[in-house]
Amino acid sequence: MADGKQSRRGKVPFFSSLQIKYAASYLVVFIVVLVLLNTYPLTASQDLLFASKRDALKSQASVMASALMELESLSSDQVVRVMNMLDTNGMDRILVTDPAGLILYDSLRNQTAPREEENASPPEEAEGGEPEETGETQPEYRYALYQEVVSALRGSDVVVSRFAVEDRAFTSIAAMPIVYRGMIIGSIWMMEIDEAQGELLLSLQKNLRTISFVIAVVTLVLSAFFSRMLTARITALLRAIRYVGEGEYGHRLNPVGRDEMAMLAEEFNTLTDRLQSTEEIRRRFVADASHELKTPLASIRLLADSILQSEGMDEETSREFVSDIGSEAERLTRITEHLLALTRLDSLPAGPTFAVDVPTVLHRAVTILTPVAEAANVSLRTDFSAGCVIRCTEDDLYQIFFNLIENAIKYNVPGGSVQVSVYKDRDQVLTDVADTGIGIPEEDMPKVFNRFYRVDKARSRAAGGTGLGLSIVRDTVRRHGGWVTVRARNPQGSLFTVGFPAWNDDKEGEV
Repeated sequence: MADGKQSRRGKVPFFSSLQIKYAASYLVVFIVVLVLLNTYPLTASQDLLFASKRDALKSQASVMASALMELESLSSDQVVRVMNMLDTNGMDRILVTDPAGLILYDSLRNQTAPREEENASPPEEAEGGEPEETGETQPEYRYALYQEVVSALRGSDVVVSRFAVEDRAFTSIAAMPIVYRGMIIGSIWMMEIDEAQGELLLSLQKNLRTISFVIAVVTLVLSAFFSRMLTARITALLRAIRYVGEGEYGHRLNPVGRDEMAMLAEEFNTLTDRLQSTEEIRRRFVADASHELKTPLASIRLLADSILQSEGMDEETSREFVSDIGSEAERLTRITEHLLALTRLDSLPAGPTFAVDVPTVLHRAVTILTPVAEAANVSLRTDFSAGCVIRCTEDDLYQIFFNLIENAIKYNVPGGSVQVSVYKDRDQVLTDVADTGIGIPEEDMPKVFNRFYRVDKARSRAAGGTGLGLSIVRDTVRRHGGWVTVRARNPQGSLFTVGFPAWNDDKEGEV
């Protein structure tokens, strides 16, 4: 089951990979661009040519209709004479009809159609048909029954233009009524077939297809390249995360560029730096804790074995050994309690805080530790200022002061002193714990708040220290938004200063 899960994590399905998704997104954009490229220019070109053709045909038809409307009535001879005088070049076919649609002039045949005689029968074909042969010569009748001609005879101007790919040409038709004194005396119909413009449009379409093909190839190559380049960086990040997940905290990425992926790589490196530091601290803490716990346990075992193996041990010696066992057990208890306190500080959120009067809590800690100071021949002096209130809990604040004052007494010299002061500095409440003890070397001051760190290990163990008291002080102070520092005193001793934001009655309340 675990192997299957690992396999799913290690390999991404092909169609689910980001590379395919990025490439597909590029292709979608490309297809949309190609559709627009192959439709809009052609449509716009066609519309432009259609408009040009319609305007030109309408203008020519209007000129011819104006020339024909000078005739009171249309006859084949008169229409032919007028049309021969006009410029009809460029037109593939021109028809002129009378009000009934009978063709009076056809530029293709270049001949006239005689007027319909009385009692003459109409031809069987409307336009282009031939009468049946009966052995007698009959007049030829042809009617232009085009829709455009019908509309023109009804008084409408008609101009249409279309492009047929199979014909490879533009076909434009215009029809217009011929009006004399408000009466429609005929119509003119003209058609133009422009193969040159058709070839030009088809050439444009072919060029667009060639350009589209080139763009398609370039887009496919670029989309594959960029998607692979982007997903390669994501894959490298994913691989690095797996390495770190397996415990290789020293693995780092090489940020390339200044984009979001580079920033992500830098953030990953920062995170792994913190993880590596945390892991080193954890390992050192576990090693130190194991060592600290092993020492009293080894002493207890050694003392117990000595009692068991000494058959003739006197009662006084036995009591001394049992007393030593009790001392080591107390030391073991203190280490365990401090470890539990640090665990709570690391894992549990801060509880409700209230307005706490610092001198009151500090006075309680001094009262408890006065007998300890007297036993060590150390004088304990205080200097408290009124109005020093902070946001905290009494238990946490008491623990901070107790540890600092106890250390100042333990690591002092006979006849020395400890000065505890509380005062307010602007928006801060400061507490100083100054001693005249052995002091702390300059190079050790940045490390004294580290867990299990001791300046003088032999004296620390003799004094019952665990190396965790100052770590608890630092973590507890930071937990409530404060800070703690240490510096050397002149001529000897150390000065610990703890600062908290002062309580503001207008802004503060119970949290």
